[in-house]
Amino acid sequence: MTIRTLIVDDEPPARSKIRTFLESEEDFEIVGESGSGNEAITAIEDSAPDLVFLDIQMPECDGFSVIEAIGAARMPATVFV
Repeated sequence: MTIRTLIVDDEPPARSKIRTFLESEEDFEIVGESGSGNEAITAIEDSAPDLVFLDIQMPECDGFSVIEAIGAARMPATVFV
């Protein structure tokens, strides 16, 4: 089984580091990356990932706002970064 994964962080180096870790594991498929909370909301709705690596502190729309917008019941498994 492959875990469809979305990476969300406003800092490109942080996204890159997470991507590097995940690319070395065969069980993870990176379905996208988002640089903002608003992008993350769209990406979650469009790609329906199984897992989200989610930055908590982002300008304008933080990680908690992403969860609120998606809804806790519909939010994929989340690892806060």
